[in-house]
Amino acid sequence: MSQVEHLLKMDPMNEENNIFKNYFLLMKPELTLLSVFTSLCSAFLAVETNSDVSIMTFVLLGIGTFLVGGGSGALNQFFERSYDAVMNRTKHRPIPSGKIQPSFAQLFGLIASSTGFSVLFSINLLTGILSVLTSLSYLFLYTPLKRISTSSTVIGAIPGALPILIGWASVQNEISIKALTLFGVLFYWQAPHFYSLAWMYKEDYAKAGFRFLTIVDTTGKRVAGFIIANLSALLILSILPLIIDKSSAVIFVLVITVGTGFLLKGFQFFQSISGSTKTDSKIAARNLFFVSLVYIPLYFSLLVAEKIFK
Repeated sequence: MSQVEHLLKMDPMNEENNIFKNYFLLMKPELTLLSVFTSLCSAFLAVETNSDVSIMTFVLLGIGTFLVGGGSGALNQFFERSYDAVMNRTKHRPIPSGKIQPSFAQLFGLIASSTGFSVLFSINLLTGILSVLTSLSYLFLYTPLKRISTSSTVIGAIPGALPILIGWASVQNEISIKALTLFGVLFYWQAPHFYSLAWMYKEDYAKAGFRFLTIVDTTGKRVAGFIIANLSALLILSILPLIIDKSSAVIFVLVITVGTGFLLKGFQFFQSISGSTKTDSKIAARNLFFVSLVYIPLYFSLLVAEKIFK
């Protein structure tokens, strides 16, 4: 049955067959919405006193980032459909589960991405170029490297953090030192976020043939060390934007507290790997992963609140 025939016969009230839900899931909404959130926060932080920035800039930025991120997510799932099919965590995704045909997913990804590029280019040239670099590096560097080299995670952190620069460029049409520090925050956040997830599902990833550090390093000691190193760098970098802005003591305390709590979860994972605690390493990894989900929204919300009430 073709996708068109499937649409005609589909019961729109049936959650399992809801085509709109399936295409939304194809866009990797968790990652895409995080990109939208960080790009909008970055754009807001880039607004200078008495600067004339139209609300339409934020509207176009949100729409464009969502389409580029969602289109890239759809194309990523198209490229990795055979690997998703063998992993328990991903076998229910729209393509391997048969809810969306690969050719339709590919077309959807291309249309969404190209439309998003057009929207972001309409803001300014730099914003559009950065969006294209984000998509290309994600799809043609990070995606194939996942099966070749453990360095894929570091390389993948670049497109993962580029929405910060996209948001900043949409307002200032340039990249400042502060923008780069915010980029660094999102860059170094990704290793503890991803490796905690990859440790929980290392058997799944190994089954699909991915070459992550969590698979190569069977003891987990290098993984834990890498997480601690990135969390330490994250804590330092998270303070730099506050120094640049000469922020209040309150925001310093809050940011350091949040960052230290995140680092402590990393140490707990390290202890579970080293055997100095009885906590199972996958439980410690899960706890670290959930804290990582909270950290970025909380950190950028604190920066935005500081700017509003300063």
